[in-house]
Amino acid sequence: MRTDSAACLPDDLDRALLIGRVWRPAPVDGPAVVAIRDGQVFDITSTVATTADLFDRADAVQIARNAPGEALGPVRALLEASFAPAAAQAGGMRLLAPCDVQAIKACGVTFAVSLLERVIEEQAGGDAAKADEVRRTITELVGTDLAKIKPGSDAAMKLKAELERRGAWSQYMEVGIGPDAEVFSKSQPMSAVGLGADVGLYPTSAWNNPEPEIVLAVNSAAQIVGATLGNDVNLRDIEGRSALLLGKAKDNNGSCAIGPFVRLFDKHFTLDTVRAASLSLRIEGTDGFVLEGVSHMKEISRDPADLVAQTCGAHHQYPDGFMLFLGTMFSPIKDRDAPGGGFTHHLGDVVTIASPSLGALVNTVQLSTEIAPWTFGVRALYQSLAKRGLL
Repeated sequence: MRTDSAACLPDDLDRALLIGRVWRPAPVDGPAVVAIRDGQVFDITSTVATTADLFDRADAVQIARNAPGEALGPVRALLEASFAPAAAQAGGMRLLAPCDVQAIKACGVTFAVSLLERVIEEQAGGDAAKADEVRRTITELVGTDLAKIKPGSDAAMKLKAELERRGAWSQYMEVGIGPDAEVFSKSQPMSAVGLGADVGLYPTSAWNNPEPEIVLAVNSAAQIVGATLGNDVNLRDIEGRSALLLGKAKDNNGSCAIGPFVRLFDKHFTLDTVRAASLSLRIEGTDGFVLEGVSHMKEISRDPADLVAQTCGAHHQYPDGFMLFLGTMFSPIKDRDAPGGGFTHHLGDVVTIASPSLGALVNTVQLSTEIAPWTFGVRALYQSLAKRGLL
């Protein structure tokens, strides 16, 4: 994988408060929390053992700026090392996902375009060959201007009644325009992969795609403290066969990528920045195939703060905080292998998800059974921290 490391960093790097995690080789031989200052990487694990601990601190911004830390070198060198082949990475420092013990949650069908595509998956029964015909039928029946419908509103409920009358209602319509958002567990704490890592597809899937999303970092008090980028790798055929297969479609080895860094909120970067953000996607195949697209957060049907409130509150607590994927409007339909067949991944695809204020997350697509297995979990993390006298 080749990429420009500078492109993975925010446009305004000089004022961005970036927090990440790196794997440090022997003698540390474990993960470290890092802050980026003036283009340099500083290990601040002696102050905050985990990013979850940092996000819970009222002085998180001050810690990011000023906490004592061991200098680990230029951030661009770290990014370049993270793109090295897995064999070369084994003995060196590399970037990890910027979250650790937090739960990893995700929201579905929060954009009108992705809502229609989910209905299409359901109607096609997971068969990509039927998608084009179903798409035309659904679009003629429902239209595409669902973005103006506020979920749970009187107008939404009237549309629901009309669609039910026509026999076109769907479980995806229910969470797309109904009062309750779809929030599901995307992955397990410590399982997300970071920039430069392989992402995994379940071997039996033949219709799948990346889902570029902004991911919020939320602490145990349900406060949104920052944001990053994510790839909610999606298996359209498996989920399309049955929504009860969501876990199989969404949670596999390497199926969740987050990074490269969490950007903490401050006067330069706020939730309003997220609300106004644009997100680009580029897929480059070894076969020469290229697909590009852009999504705009202003088109989301549910406000990010509302999605957080639906995830965490009196009804459900997260004592270690959580990362929340906000959903995507991008469901690629460009034909790749055959006319009318739409898009699906090929092994070796390089996926780049980027936003000016957050940088870029770059990963290569492989099979979940062939990439490095997930072996370093929460117990291993705390054993490592205890061994280093950080607990």
